[in-house]
Amino acid sequence: MTLSDIAAGVEVTTHQRDRGIAAVDETDASLPERLAPVADDLPCSAATAATVVEVYAAGKSVGDAGRAAGVAPVMAAKTLHLVGEQVSPVGPQGREMIADWLAGDLSRSDAIALADVTEQEFALAVYIETHEPLPAARDAVEGALTTEDRDPLGETMSDVGELL
Repeated sequence: MTLSDIAAGVEVTTHQRDRGIAAVDETDASLPERLAPVADDLPCSAATAATVVEVYAAGKSVGDAGRAAGVAPVMAAKTLHLVGEQVSPVGPQGREMIADWLAGDLSRSDAIALADVTEQEFALAVYIETHEPLPAARDAVEGALTTEDRDPLGETMSDVGELL
């Protein structure tokens, strides 16, 4: 059996329409303008939040981002959390201690000691555990916090030339 035998009787009954490439480009609006609709839910103004995001995205620390925006580092961390960044000062075990404290199973001092954090870190971690990131804020900063040029695991991998 040949290809022409297999294709015998096959006919096109409908035509596909070329609709082009679907694209949504919201980069015309500045970051403060994109954050404006969620400004009431952020711990600072949209302009301040935009500065925090931009400085943090440039590779600076949370503290540096806060100082550049004129706010305390903890406010910068809260802002970054609400836009979807992972800034919790505790790991999985610390999160369990906070959950136990929130449930009333641990005293505050025991939870702080077991999580091995300072009072300020504990307060930030509690905020993070009790406040979900804002989907609209995450959408507003989409693209601002990611860089295509940066490979987070790039330094851990060997180059082909290094293997020879």
